[in-house]
Amino acid sequence: MTTFGSHGAVALHELFAQAALPALDDAGVSQADVDALYLGNTSAAVSENDTHLGPKAAAQIGLTGVPTQRFEDACATSAMATKHAVHAIEAGIHDVVLVGGVERCTPQSGLSTPEMTKVFASAASRQYEQPVGLTFPGVFALMTKRHMHEYGTTKEHLADVAVKNHYHGSLNPRAQHGEEITRETVFEGPLIADPFHLYDCCPFSDGASAIVLVSDEYADSFDQPVDINGIGHASGGVPLAEQASVTMTQAARDAAGQAYDQADLTAEDVDFCEVHDCFTGAEILATEAVGLFEDGDGGPAASEGRTRLGGEVPVNPSGGLKAKGHPIGATGTAQLVELTDQLRGEAGDRQVDSPSVGLAHNLGGEAATTVVTLMEARA
Repeated sequence: MTTFGSHGAVALHELFAQAALPALDDAGVSQADVDALYLGNTSAAVSENDTHLGPKAAAQIGLTGVPTQRFEDACATSAMATKHAVHAIEAGIHDVVLVGGVERCTPQSGLSTPEMTKVFASAASRQYEQPVGLTFPGVFALMTKRHMHEYGTTKEHLADVAVKNHYHGSLNPRAQHGEEITRETVFEGPLIADPFHLYDCCPFSDGASAIVLVSDEYADSFDQPVDINGIGHASGGVPLAEQASVTMTQAARDAAGQAYDQADLTAEDVDFCEVHDCFTGAEILATEAVGLFEDGDGGPAASEGRTRLGGEVPVNPSGGLKAKGHPIGATGTAQLVELTDQLRGEAGDRQVDSPSVGLAHNLGGEAATTVVTLMEARA
């Protein structure tokens, strides 16, 4: 993956190449080995008048002639591309698929922050939520406020998620925000959507990420392959009012259940995870949804250090969306890059102690699309 942050006005297919070519090198495969390219991008059609990115990206990295497909599922875009690539390999259609995503969300896209916020809000209900100005800080604020009401989650719990993820981000040279912060930093920031202050919210980011997926037989020749042993996908209601409980994020629970069943694992087997912390409250809801903690325990777990590096189950050792950054279409596969680095023991200063099983949780919209992936180190 590239660094996340601002990449100026570089063309998106060129930015993707900065992640894709190193991914091919890391895997030890050539362009001639690749059967297909599955690419995620969410907003370029609206923000930059840049569509049909699959063939553009393929040509940039020397894959002209292979089938390409662009995916869009809000923030779950490249996780969805991954799921379809897994299915294609399982079906025997392909042996080697390059999967990734690319996005430009900073003002270099040509859109201001309010304009890009409106683009993001297009994933919310066009009939009921967009007309009243409900953007995603407000969506997740509603979910978090209800969680606070039901379980006693506090703003201190939220701030401790931000503090923890910024600490992890300070150990990640590819993170957009590599600085540590304190609770006071969070509380002194401007209020964005109660209970979220500025530092409760992930940044707008540019970036790209890529992974190489291969069949099990093909992987036998690799030096350090890691296995995807489960990948679940579920959808929830849009608008938010259609969801039975705004604190449950039921799609995540369903997707996690599918992944655990496929991998023959449980939440107790997970050594670390990357979850979709677009807001601090979202991380708390996610850790409960995938079964790491009981409902209501996610906030206290963060404050007690149980989700910090060295804790019971490190959450977002990369820094998460909160500190690493969130280039929408690149986020899903970026999570899998982190899982791969950790499972290989190549994460440097943020290395989790001897992990065997990692989990990635990537959601789109108001948790209406969720993909959960389980990866294991090969013995």
